[in-house]
Amino acid sequence: MTREMTVSDSVVVNADPDTLYAAISDPTNMGDWSPENLGAVVTDPRDTAYVGMHFVGRNKRGGATWVTRCTVTVADPGKAFEFRVHAIGVKKPRLNAANATWRYDFESVDGGTKVTETWTDDRRKWPDVAALVFDKVVTRGRTFPQFQRRNIRKTLDNLQKAYATTS
Repeated sequence: MTREMTVSDSVVVNADPDTLYAAISDPTNMGDWSPENLGAVVTDPRDTAYVGMHFVGRNKRGGATWVTRCTVTVADPGKAFEFRVHAIGVKKPRLNAANATWRYDFESVDGGTKVTETWTDDRRKWPDVAALVFDKVVTRGRTFPQFQRRNIRKTLDNLQKAYATTS
């Protein structure tokens, strides 16, 4: 069985693409919506995200905590934001290895903006069986695509709720 390498989902959020891009492209905000991410520290902060920007993300799953080093690969205001996770560790991101790419696309639609979140498994050198065993241990029985599909849905639902208007 070949493993699934990319999963994504979308939601319409009651805000314009530039507002959502500004919020999501600031990795210090992600802890507001993600069920796993606790936020981040940007290495060389500027007014807006930029290609090459580095940040260290803080994460928690159950009792486990870890950090990741990430690099922004796409910073197109109002259109797309993408970063690669390329190092991981318990207190400092010491293990340098391709991990994942996260991407957010923004499309103006009736009712706001269609936000698409995509996770891509960058562990291409891992044999499928090794990835399957590792995934099931660290996600309590799921593959990473199954696990990330659920996380993406929760993140998008939380983002949608954060920008919902009351009637």
